[in-house]
Amino acid sequence: MESNAVLLESKSSPINLLNEMHQLRLLGHLCDVTVSVEYQGVRAEFVAHKAVLAATSKFFKEMFLNEKSMDGPRTNVFLNEVQVADFASFLEFVYTAKVEVEEDRVQRMLEIAEKLKCLDLSETCFQLKKQMLESVLLELQNFSESQNSEEESTSQPSILLETKATAVAEGDQADCPLNLPDSPVGRPSSRVSLEMPAAKSKEKM
Repeated sequence: MESNAVLLESKSSPINLLNEMHQLRLLGHLCDVTVSVEYQGVRAEFVAHKAVLAATSKFFKEMFLNEKSMDGPRTNVFLNEVQVADFASFLEFVYTAKVEVEEDRVQRMLEIAEKLKCLDLSETCFQLKKQMLESVLLELQNFSESQNSEEESTSQPSILLETKATAVAEGDQADCPLNLPDSPVGRPSSRVSLEMPAAKSKEKM
């Protein structure tokens, strides 16, 4: 009687494997490639494992698979136009799947990922740049909305002041009709004053 197949899967094995390979690289154990990086007079050498570089970078994979002979115990690779700090961050990423860089270096990390054909690093940089752009757009939107609300709050009191001033002016005109000599309300008062002497003359008669 055949038994059912079961799956044995470790969730921690990939992480443990990366951590162990990273420790071997830092200690210089079992490293079989030396990468020399030079940029504007600054030069540094990094030891690594071909298998790790080939598994994470198509650039190194094509190079190692096409090499004809070994240059001694280690293969030497020379990279120009790559900054030392950027390649150090690249190595840390391919050995640990994470690296911390400054925001202004994200574009440079994307460029080195494209140059070395590292798909994982390229996608990570692209997603991070997208998040940074979205956060900047959100900040601009919030700033624009706050500016609009401030303009509306400052324009409403001026409108209220104008309406109050108009109402006060109209009230003054209603309370003081005699201030307008040409108004029809002011004319009867002049007639009364003209008729007063005639009434006094009749009393004398």
